[in-house]
Amino acid sequence: MQDASPLPDRRLDDAQRATITLVLELLETERASVSSVTEPGRAWRVHVADSLTGLEFEQLATAPRIADIGSGAGFPGLVLAVALPDARVDLIESVGRKCDFIRRAIDAAGIANTRVINARSEDLAADEGREAYAAVTARAVGRLSTLAELASPLLEDGGALVAWKGKQDPDEEAQLERAGEALAMRPEEIRHVGPYAGSEHRHLHLIRKSGPTPTDLPRRPGMAKKRPRGDG
Repeated sequence: MQDASPLPDRRLDDAQRATITLVLELLETERASVSSVTEPGRAWRVHVADSLTGLEFEQLATAPRIADIGSGAGFPGLVLAVALPDARVDLIESVGRKCDFIRRAIDAAGIANTRVINARSEDLAADEGREAYAAVTARAVGRLSTLAELASPLLEDGGALVAWKGKQDPDEEAQLERAGEALAMRPEEIRHVGPYAGSEHRHLHLIRKSGPTPTDLPRRPGMAKKRPRGDG
């Protein structure tokens, strides 16, 4: 299959685009349910182009070590690993079949600077991942306050979370503002990157780690989603 990308991107050279094409070839034929978007032309826009928008933030583009939480089928983590060969990218995913797909994609495409971690991010943050990353990414896996809580114990002081979201939600943003001090996470910028990304209304949120990790983080797995900080 030839490269089906309708969106040439200056952030990728020919070899990098060929590597991502191999990933999308595998996604197209994958029988397990890892993504609802598998047709190559659409996948370049919905997965690849969307993932690359995160590189508009210098904090992500220059990070030496990145954690992608809730990686799903491997986006944005795999694309970032290809685009940033000098960075180390860990893809954190709790669903086994999705981890299996990502591992096969890494092997098939020969992506050497990444690994898959089949775990909850809270468990990783309580162990080897605590304050180990300069940047964390999260693509539509929860509310902003939930994502900030999951990212905080993974990030070094001054590190940044880049969260892919759809339309702006004032209530969700206010919840994050209320939770910021308790999470040591400070909202810094919201950037609209549609319509060329995977969502017509795509916005990226840059949230900065603003101090040492609070001693009560991480909470037990699932609590950040069940009882988000800043709620009410």
